[in-house]
Amino acid sequence: MPILDKLAVEFQDTVTLAKVNCDEQQEIAAQFQIRSLPTVMFVKDGQPVDGFAGVKTESEIRELIQKQLPAPEQALLTEGLALYQSQDYQGAITPLKQALELSTERHDARLILADCYIELKQVAQSKLLLDAIPLVAQDQNYHSVMAKVHLAEQAAETPEIMALEQKLAQSPDDHEIRIALAIQYSQAGKSEQALELLFTVLQRDINFADAKKNYLDILAALPEGEPCGPLYRRKLYSLLY
Repeated sequence: MPILDKLAVEFQDTVTLAKVNCDEQQEIAAQFQIRSLPTVMFVKDGQPVDGFAGVKTESEIRELIQKQLPAPEQALLTEGLALYQSQDYQGAITPLKQALELSTERHDARLILADCYIELKQVAQSKLLLDAIPLVAQDQNYHSVMAKVHLAEQAAETPEIMALEQKLAQSPDDHEIRIALAIQYSQAGKSEQALELLFTVLQRDINFADAKKNYLDILAALPEGEPCGPLYRRKLYSLLY
């Protein structure tokens, strides 16, 4: 009992220690088929899920308790899923990424995160996540998100973008074309390509037209945790300071 009392305090947020006097509560003892004392049972959702009779060490009991607790990433995944379902895609990113950091095998979290990035028009980031999902985990939901990626890629190849790309190829030193193409890229979810174009302009002329303002606007619009964000902030600081 001293060991159980100690562990009940240690796991007080998730475990309740209940003691049954089998002489006084014979119906409960019969229901759970108690044959010897002491007997310890783990009950979850009203049903016994594990247990042991006799004496065990503290470390053995702790291990048995931990087996029954939710995985550490589960609470984060649940939080992220709720935000995702309420269409708060930006808010869902942080808990989902944290869940993945705790368990890289949680492909369900990876898939939801990929869909969040699609909704935020971050197609490249979504593709990276989907590429990390093995064939055995590629279910119907995976194919649904992948279809969204393909549609987003097709939508990004607009006539305006293709015309500007052609113009830039013909006039590679035209900053006005480069800025116009960067804006189109940004609207199509190609934030990294947009930032790279604008950085090229800033390298040559830090005060050219609205290049710096557009650059900062794209940075500000990036989803939290977007990998290219810190990189392009450092690049800008290197020019300014």
